[in-house]
Amino acid sequence: MSAGLCYLELTELAARLRARQVSPVEATRAVLARIDALDGRLHSYARVTEELALEQARQAEAEIARGDWRGPLHGVPVAVKDLCYTAGIPTAAGMAIHADFRPAFDATVVRRLREAGAVLLGKLQMTEGAFARHHPTIVPPVNPWAADRWTGVSSSGSGVATAAGLCFASLGSDTLGSIRFPSASNAVTGLKPTWGRVSRHGIFPLSESLDHIGPMVRSVADAAAVLQAIAGPDADDPTALLAAVPDYPGELAKGVRGLRIGIDGRYNTSGVDPGVAAAIDGAGKVLASLGAELREVRVPDAEAAIAGAWTICTAEVAFAHADTYSARAAEYGPFLTSALEFGRKLTGMDVARATRERERFRGRLAGLFAEIDLLLCPALAGPPPRLVDLLNPDTAAASPRLRFTAPFNMTGSPTLTLPGGFTADGVPLAIQLVGRHLEEDLLLRAGAAFQAATDWHRRRPPL
Repeated sequence: MSAGLCYLELTELAARLRARQVSPVEATRAVLARIDALDGRLHSYARVTEELALEQARQAEAEIARGDWRGPLHGVPVAVKDLCYTAGIPTAAGMAIHADFRPAFDATVVRRLREAGAVLLGKLQMTEGAFARHHPTIVPPVNPWAADRWTGVSSSGSGVATAAGLCFASLGSDTLGSIRFPSASNAVTGLKPTWGRVSRHGIFPLSESLDHIGPMVRSVADAAAVLQAIAGPDADDPTALLAAVPDYPGELAKGVRGLRIGIDGRYNTSGVDPGVAAAIDGAGKVLASLGAELREVRVPDAEAAIAGAWTICTAEVAFAHADTYSARAAEYGPFLTSALEFGRKLTGMDVARATRERERFRGRLAGLFAEIDLLLCPALAGPPPRLVDLLNPDTAAASPRLRFTAPFNMTGSPTLTLPGGFTADGVPLAIQLVGRHLEEDLLLRAGAAFQAATDWHRRRPPL
């Protein structure tokens, strides 16, 4: 089976599966063969569940053949980040101490994918505990666009596998940027829903008040289909929002006419790579040509909120690991260890100060969104950095990666990351749209309109 099949968008494959032009077993075997051929050098999977995938594919094939079509995920091979519990299948969360952990139940998002008829290819590699670096025993995933570039963290495997045609959709998690960083770095579409829009039951936590779960896919239409399947209230997660789930795919055709999109020229260019700034400017012009109203705005200063995000995250990660750290400290990697030590030394005053800054920024951003429907800004200040620069303390510290991500975790706002261009040497550039709580439909409408008018999301890495 050709690479062309493996590079179809999820919704394109779904149409062929429903029409029985391709069978779920054919599609699954094709992707498994591609994983076997390429993942030895890309390292995107923590484990491949080949037998389960083929069993689920055969079941989907039989159901579709008799007319029992469950929807656009039915028979589609997908994969999930390895912090999503999967019953009887190891869920390590990138950690050595959990290498043999086999949950007794599926995470709610995994169960909902299964109920939608999706085929589970396996578990995708990630950083240790979903923090900023991979455990020393893990070979990090490799960026398929340029092996010397960052893949983004912590959903590194999700970004690589989706970009390389090793799954038709994946799930990632985002605490300070971990859907947006790998989406931007690997030129895929990433949706961070409103905090609580998607259940976190059965998700290994990093920082529970900042953690979001969402789809990483090849198009906005795919993101809408996956979000439709996984969103909604959950009796097992008291923080899951009770609001009804709209028809996200049905909203896509409404376009952007009349939507007010805020652009802060200073925010989008100060300390930002010229290529990214140009991509943002170009995206604004495309959206305006489609009928959106562009408004000049000023994004509230977020420096205190970003500092507060680090405080809250490290305090909550220390809490999340209280049962194993420091009892098994020797099994932790150095970077997560340093974060845990930092979090354990924080005081109640530190956390109170961070919480105050969180609420202040949340209020200021809500004031901004009284004037606009969406905010257009970078996801990363530049193209994905070179790996050699990440190893240099001076250049690593100088990269303001959290500037365009962490503030919107502090507010719990939904965001959509889209491929927005490439550098002269073929390295991805990205744009980000931010919306009001529970207005993923507006994000998806704008993103779908942008992708209908551009082809950045249809470009594939040179594998």
